[in-house]
Amino acid sequence: MAITVHCDIVSSEESVFAGKIVSLTATGIEGELGIQYGHAALLTPLKPGPVKLVLDNGDEEVIFVKGGYLEVQPNLITVLADVAIKADDLDEAAAEEARKAAELHIQNQSGEMDYGRASAELAEASAQLLSIQKLRKKMGGG
Repeated sequence: MAITVHCDIVSSEESVFAGKIVSLTATGIEGELGIQYGHAALLTPLKPGPVKLVLDNGDEEVIFVKGGYLEVQPNLITVLADVAIKADDLDEAAAEEARKAAELHIQNQSGEMDYGRASAELAEASAQLLSIQKLRKKMGGG
């Protein structure tokens, strides 16, 4: 039996996950992070993208976060996200449409939207699509 640690993932609106996990993988500002029981204490900002959990029963769960913070304590991992959505609940068509719209705004450089905002929207849509792809891969739909 694997050693577990309690994990809470919350958004500004709701608790998205609470339970025992074997590991958590997320993308911080310095790169990919892998967290397991016994990890050193840590507080780091997160980039928009998937957070992959390996549960105590061996199942995997993918949750999309739109930024936020990851805090690791000896017996608790907490993700405080601006937005957190289970990958099952993401809308692939809407994410793809948002990605295309953001790319178009970046290419056209119209006065309606600034480059920074368009870049942020492109990063968020791309991260949502990555979360969906990871979920499909996990389910064998490759």
